[in-house]
Amino acid sequence: MVDETPTDQFWRLVDPLLNEEDVTRGTLMRFDCLRVGQQLAAAPHHDDDGLIVKLPRERVAALVLDGVAEPFAPAGRVFREWARVRNPEADLWKGLIDEAVAFARG
Repeated sequence: MVDETPTDQFWRLVDPLLNEEDVTRGTLMRFDCLRVGQQLAAAPHHDDDGLIVKLPRERVAALVLDGVAEPFAPAGRVFREWARVRNPEADLWKGLIDEAVAFARG
């Protein structure tokens, strides 16, 4: 049996969300992601199979301060509403994905 990769885990966790009318699979910088309407919400990180989520900047700052996440900074530019989570714990990811979907819905 092959172990589940973090990317596979991401899509397994978001699969039930894809049944919701406003949630779709889309692209972020040419990589697959989860969209809510026109908003980007979450994606598996293409380099290390971590998780990338869009959350309120205060929440991202708290996650970084707590050591749960790090700032998402492609090409050195920090995106203040995006967090990168390397810990592949499914419960953590599910909670953050749900938060990202709620944030994208406004």
